Amino acid sequence: MVNRTEAAVLTEHGSALTLRELPLPEEPEPGAALVRITCTTLCGTDVHLWSGRMTFPGMLPMVLGHEMVGEVVAVGPGTTDTLGREIAEGDRIGWSESTCGKCHGCAILREPVACEKRGYGFLQRSDVFPYATGGLVRYCYVTPGAAKLLLLDDVKDTWASMSGCAGKTVLRAVSRAGGIRPGATVVVQGAGALGVFATAVARISGAGDVITIGGPADRLKTAERFGATSTIPVDGTVEERIERVKELTDGRGAEHVFDFAGGPTIGEEAVAFAAQRGTVAIVGSTGPAPSPVALGTVMGKELTVVGSLNGDIADYHRSVDFFRTFADRLPWDELFSEPVGLSQASQRVESMSRLGELKAVIDPRLP
Repeated sequence: MVNRTEAAVLTEHGSALTLRELPLPEEPEPGAALVRITCTTLCGTDVHLWSGRMTFPGMLPMVLGHEMVGEVVAVGPGTTDTLGREIAEGDRIGWSESTCGKCHGCAILREPVACEKRGYGFLQRSDVFPYATGGLVRYCYVTPGAAKLLLLDDVKDTWASMSGCAGKTVLRAVSRAGGIRPGATVVVQGAGALGVFATAVARISGAGDVITIGGPADRLKTAERFGATSTIPVDGTVEERIERVKELTDGRGAEHVFDFAGGPTIGEEAVAFAAQRGTVAIVGSTGPAPSPVALGTVMGKELTVVGSLNGDIADYHRSVDFFRTFADRLPWDELFSEPVGLSQASQRVESMSRLGELKAVIDPRLP
């Protein structure tokens, strides 16, 4: 069995990733799998972790990447996917973060995202067992607690990878908001991968109008190809954006507002965009900085405000199914850049930080 793997390791925020050899467990534990990565898609969180905008004490060194898919090369005893199907060598799997199954969040709330020991890429150092759990590796150790899913042949690697975070995050947010009423007007704050995918989901879900707010201009053009009926550049003032949404909605506002952007004025804008008895889903505001909200407007409009945190294996399953069901509906491949090897992972992260691409793709099998 393979006992070491090449990895692109983040040792200092804002610096180039370092190619290193990491050890692998001698044998997979019961319930675990060793996977040869075939595709990792980078997420905005990876960019924030790389730059230091998102950081935690003692988190470095670490391997970035939490959206990935691969081929199983070794399995521990009793390893199954989340539906109880045996996983064997040669199978192709995707997976969601690991959970303990025993804490208050797992056992009482029955919400994997509330797990007190929820394992995610940025919580696992590369110099501590099991070392290689991020996506920027040739071989990834999928821990026993990670919720795994066998993938069908008609699911592209890029779709399964993106479902590992961006896809499931959007679908969970729509669910948390109570769905999208057919014919409704939707405002999507943000034109990154999450915002563009949310635009597509809203349109396919039956929204009559989808207004996507963000930038730069090429991303707004992409949003239009994925279903936006109107776009608003983010480089204007708050007042200009609020006024433009009023114009586009005949003064009524939008029935659904989704924050996939974060930022100091997101809350203020979201409640201003919303129509009477509308819903506001907060998804992209991940940092500790406050975002003022006019509570009087929340009361006066009788708004429903919900938070939505990432997603779990159920949301992952739904995201994979969404891509399969609507495979021919939209040009999904436009979301993804040409794949590169681990040696170019640094350039791709830096490019995403400059908004140079929506979704960088790393195939560790490439040079």
